[in-house]
Amino acid sequence: MLPQSIHHVAYRCKDAQETVEFYEKALGMEYTFAVAENHNPTTGEANPFMHIFFQLPDGSHLAFFELPEEPEMGRDPNTPEWVQHLAMDVASLDDLTVAKERLEAMGVEVVGPTDHKICHSIYFFDPNGHRLELAFRTMQPPLAKKLHDISAPMLAAWSKSKRAPMDLMAKLAE
Repeated sequence: MLPQSIHHVAYRCKDAQETVEFYEKALGMEYTFAVAENHNPTTGEANPFMHIFFQLPDGSHLAFFELPEEPEMGRDPNTPEWVQHLAMDVASLDDLTVAKERLEAMGVEVVGPTDHKICHSIYFFDPNGHRLELAFRTMQPPLAKKLHDISAPMLAAWSKSKRAPMDLMAKLAE
């Protein structure tokens, strides 16, 4: 048994209404449904929540929970803020440019575009403090094969030294 796709990814939000407005206006995402409960259906624990869902074109969902009776959410203090992020595909470089312009017009600070050789990306934070990446895939089959071929030795070298194996990285430029 293998997972076939992502059903949904869920994050916490500070305010469900503000989150819906941001994702609809900034990213053009479709708010498709919500589930609200006063008790956790898996534990029975009293804990009111609003669970909102945005559907992506492939049928997967990005979802958020507003938990009004829980302490304010925070970041993992041991992880740099650039590490934990959600990356979503866009259809073209033009879409990436338009998204950057729209976000900046809304006052959102945007980093990029960055050429990662496998994609071009922009990065920004939503109103909840979640880091998001919009990416346009640019990886060509020869690079995909090289990355696949060095993936096992790269992981082995990293596991020994905890440093980027530059000799293997150099093979990507060949």
